[in-house]
Amino acid sequence: MNEDQAQFDIPSLGERLRLAREDKGMSLDDIAGRTRIPIRHLQNIEIEDWDALPAVTYAIGFARSYANAVGLDGAAIGTELRERIGGPRRRAPAADYYEAADPARVPPRAMIVVVLILGAILIGGYLLWRGTLDDAPASIPVLEAPPQAAPTGPAAPGQAAPAAAAGQPVTLTATGEVWLRISDGEGGPTLFMGSLSAGQTFTIPATAQRPLLRTGRPQLLRASVGATDVGPLEPVERTVDNVSLRPEDLAARAPAAR
Repeated sequence: MNEDQAQFDIPSLGERLRLAREDKGMSLDDIAGRTRIPIRHLQNIEIEDWDALPAVTYAIGFARSYANAVGLDGAAIGTELRERIGGPRRRAPAADYYEAADPARVPPRAMIVVVLILGAILIGGYLLWRGTLDDAPASIPVLEAPPQAAPTGPAAPGQAAPAAAAGQPVTLTATGEVWLRISDGEGGPTLFMGSLSAGQTFTIPATAQRPLLRTGRPQLLRASVGATDVGPLEPVERTVDNVSLRPEDLAARAPAAR
């Protein structure tokens, strides 16, 4: 095998992250839940589309957090990426001492002290910022929505009665960019997986028997049962899994969602 062929056999940085994620059986949604990095940025890291990330410092920080989440050396990944896209580090050339300095051109001692103090402050701030990148973001616990008891009294305005809601179409409307996955039962076929932008909708197929939702931003999804808007699925941002999207279940959980 020649040298060029050997280089092609070495996985790229993005491929190593993807392979490590797949070896752990984790999805991009799992990584996003642990690191709070948007799905689109994780996809750009895996295909090494660095220009699509906000800045070099963000790319390095995101790659480091991704590596830590899949069990790789985040610091080493960050250093490798910095050397690749952050440019080589160059040492300042040493001053020549072949002729005596002109006293008239030497800056005052007070100016030198001020410059040294400002430099120390900048270096300290930079080291503090670097330290925060090494800390992986806290993971968000996955919470499965508890079953909601059906209301016994008359339905309030804007709330569909569970019995009357059965058979009604269910539509999800995004109020901001949100990633979601909808499957027909646990381990069943995927009905939808991807991101919705603000204003986009998805209607649950009428053939779905037990549609279940997983998302990390349920507060950005409003559900409607037929012509009734039952409001956002959750009031705050958190990862939810196996949330039933059957019309009668949405009608029953509407008060809790608000």
